[in-house]
Amino acid sequence: MPRRVLQGTVVSDKTDKTVVVLVERKVAHPLYGKIIRRSKKYHAHDDANTMREGDIVRIEECAPISKLKSWRVVEKVGGAAAAELQPEKGS
Repeated sequence: MPRRVLQGTVVSDKTDKTVVVLVERKVAHPLYGKIIRRSKKYHAHDDANTMREGDIVRIEECAPISKLKSWRVVEKVGGAAAAELQPEKGS
């Protein structure tokens, strides 16, 4: 059985070897047909602690690592915007 692979944005990297990834998907409303966004957060294992907030990553389903973690980071697809990481100048 193939493992599920999802893509999302890292929203938290505060815990050791763990990142929280927000995965958004678009679905049609069952009655009205309007496209709406649904999102879910997944705790994923990041062994090297290299992922940071704002990074776009690909995660893969795996055997349970802990109570909340059943996913692991496969690769980094995109990085966080450089403007967000640099402090403001002035004042």
